[in-house]
Amino acid sequence: MDIKNLGKTKINPKLPKLATGDNVRVSFKVKEATRERLQVFPGLIIKVVRNDAGGNFTVRRVTSGVGVEHTFPLASPLLEKIEVVRHGKVRRSKLYYIRRLSTKEARLKERREAIAEAKVSATAVSSDTGSAETAVAYSVPAEPAETK
Repeated sequence: MDIKNLGKTKINPKLPKLATGDNVRVSFKVKEATRERLQVFPGLIIKVVRNDAGGNFTVRRVTSGVGVEHTFPLASPLLEKIEVVRHGKVRRSKLYYIRRLSTKEARLKERREAIAEAKVSATAVSSDTGSAETAVAYSVPAEPAETK
């Protein structure tokens, strides 16, 4: 046993890869008096910090016109699951500027990774079997016909 590994925290391996700008639904355990329940906190990830202690991420949502932010530690046993709803297209690592925008202005464009991944996986050929891998095809809708 190595002394360096003894103090390291272990991040839950079931958690998905998180990035700034992702819309997520975080389910975490809340203890009220004698009972424990799951609470869901949907929102936008405005900050992700990774470090030796496991790191944390901050999720922001606007409820009844009031902005609410919650910081979750990645190594917390209270985190049940994180569901990524959509990937936002951002060019910053910290989205603090979102705080001063209205809800409508704070919407981010979606990253279009699904199209690229579907094309790559559809054309990939496995080396052992020699057959094409099965993948979900992403269909792009055709442009509407011109009306005269």
